[in-house]
Amino acid sequence: MTAERLDITTPSNISLLYVARGVRGFGDGFAIIILPAYLTAIGYNPVQIGVVATASLLGTALLTLAIGTIAARYDLRTLLLFGAGLMAATGLAFPNVEQFAFVALVAFVGTVNPSTGDLGVLVPIEHAMLAHGVSDQERTRTFARYSLIGALSMAAGALAAAAPDFLVLSGIDALSAFKLMFYAYAALGVLSAALYRLLPHAHVDEVRPSAALGPSRGVVYKLSALFSLDSFAGGFVVQSLLALWLFERFDLSLSAASVFFFWASTASAFSYPVAAWLATRIGLINTMVFTHIPSSILLIVAAFSPNLYVTLGLLLVRAALSQMDVPTRTSYVMAVVTPAERAAAASFTAVPRSLASAISPAFAGVLLTTPFTGLPLVVCGVLKIVYDVALLVSFRDMKPPEERARE
Repeated sequence: MTAERLDITTPSNISLLYVARGVRGFGDGFAIIILPAYLTAIGYNPVQIGVVATASLLGTALLTLAIGTIAARYDLRTLLLFGAGLMAATGLAFPNVEQFAFVALVAFVGTVNPSTGDLGVLVPIEHAMLAHGVSDQERTRTFARYSLIGALSMAAGALAAAAPDFLVLSGIDALSAFKLMFYAYAALGVLSAALYRLLPHAHVDEVRPSAALGPSRGVVYKLSALFSLDSFAGGFVVQSLLALWLFERFDLSLSAASVFFFWASTASAFSYPVAAWLATRIGLINTMVFTHIPSSILLIVAAFSPNLYVTLGLLLVRAALSQMDVPTRTSYVMAVVTPAERAAAASFTAVPRSLASAISPAFAGVLLTTPFTGLPLVVCGVLKIVYDVALLVSFRDMKPPEERARE
């Protein structure tokens, strides 16, 4: 069947992408919390769990690179269906392997991402589709809604991570309860595929480019380098490892952790529309930087807090600030490249971020075994502040079209 040009501005198509994002986010929300608990239950130590997290992030990076490279040349719906099928396969594989090598392999080729935010093999395709045909004035709000749906769905998924505790109370053993949750994750992959099938066969651009990146190559590479530093820092406190730190530092229960991550994700979610509103007043880069630095300071302070409730309070406020750069960062990347480069730019800025964040969880796992278990939080906060300053210095004068029009 010949692919047609995609009119993603059609409300039904936008709604399908939003709903699919919500379905995937719900699955990711509980999977990234139960994964370390499941691995602990089958005898894994923090170092091994850190290695599994690294394998997952590394695999995500390589798949995202491959998808971004070919996205402009192939049917986007087919690529989305491939990603949804991989999600279903991941949910089926995890409950049926326990050997370390096989678990790491499933993490590498699968879709369970131990980090929050906008990493994932399907994200660059969805970003390019949403940016296509959207006006400059609506672009940031479009991505804010996309991020809002993703964060709220992940919050609901985090709350659902308490399900194994209730299943145990009903008489099911803990390992079986964890496995049932992974099968639910597989079912959500199937549902995502059903939603993607309703989209038209399409390419974002009628003329297929000869190269993935063209005139914007230099800008994309520079942004990729800076985003990599940010993600390397974030890898020290990916949600799975932050959950593990709370389990070990304060003996937090799985049910309590699920409630906390629900509210943390909710706080992040409602920060996205605020970020879009703020960006119209102070600009995309300023919004990214001046919300990020306070969140990093709060993370460093939380590392030294001896009280559970103070720590959770600091982390909740941090969650309300730390992700405000997500829709603004995406909007900025889409704004400073040509339309034909959007899918590749989304991928080429995401891949180095994934690679960088794939390195640090293994180090974080080692740091969690030191006498000061809060060290990963401190390292993360300091490196993120360095990133924010570098981003502001490097790109404060490169403004997107809507900001130039206001001047």
